[in-house]
Amino acid sequence: MTRRIARLLSVVPVVLATVLATMFVSSTPAAADGCYTWGRTLSEGMSGEDVRQLQIRVSGYPGYGGVISLDGAFGPATKAAVTRFQQAYGLAADGVAGSNTFNKIYALQDDDCTPINFSYAELNNCNSTWSGGAVSAATAKANALVSMWKLQAMRHALGDQPLRVTSGFRSYSCNSAVGGASNSRHLYGDAVDLGAGSHSLCTLAQRARYHGFNGILGPGYPGHNDHTHVDHRSSRYWSAPSCGI
Repeated sequence: MTRRIARLLSVVPVVLATVLATMFVSSTPAAADGCYTWGRTLSEGMSGEDVRQLQIRVSGYPGYGGVISLDGAFGPATKAAVTRFQQAYGLAADGVAGSNTFNKIYALQDDDCTPINFSYAELNNCNSTWSGGAVSAATAKANALVSMWKLQAMRHALGDQPLRVTSGFRSYSCNSAVGGASNSRHLYGDAVDLGAGSHSLCTLAQRARYHGFNGILGPGYPGHNDHTHVDHRSSRYWSAPSCGI
C-alpha cells in the first residue's frame, strides 16, 4: 500500500504540469486582424485564397521589372516577393510566410485592408463612388487596393516618407472633365498619379520600376512633366525620358 501511494504521488506532478500547460495554450488567443487573418503557414507549392491575399500584400516586392500574378498559387515569384518583403522589414528571409511575416502585415494594414499610409478616399478623389468607369465598381476598388500595397512598398523603400497622390480612379465623366485620355488606365482603378513632394518626379519614376508597375510615365513624356503616372497595364510601357527611362 505504501509503495502504491508513493507511485501515485510521483505521477501527480506530471499530470498537474500537463493540465497547466494545456490551460495556458488554450487561453492564448490566436493571432487575428480586423481585415484578414491567416490561419496557416504558407510556402511554395501551396494554393488558395489565403495565398492570393498574401500576394496582394507583397505585390510591391517583385524585383526590378517584375509583376506578381495574384492567382492564389504560391510559386517561385511569390516566394521571391515574400523574401524581399521579409528583408525590407528585417525579418528572417526564408520566403515562408509564418506568424512573424503575418504580424508585420497586420501592423501595416487598417481594418478595411488598405495599407496604413494610403486610403480608398485618397485613390478616389474625383468621384463619389467607384462606379462609372471601364470596369465594375468592385473591380475598380480591388485594383486600387493592389495599387496601394505597391505604393506602400515603394514608400518604405524611399525611407517611409509620404507619397503625394494627385489622381486615382476616374469615372468616364470625371476623366473627361480633367482631360484624361479616352483609354486612360484611371478608368480601371489601377492607375495612380504622383506629385512631387518628399521626392522628385524622377525619383518616383525610377523607383516605381522595382514595385510591380507595368506602366510608368513621367517627365519628358507628353503631358507628364508635372506628375509621375503608374499603372497595372498588361504589358510593360515605361517612358520618362527626362529621368533616363
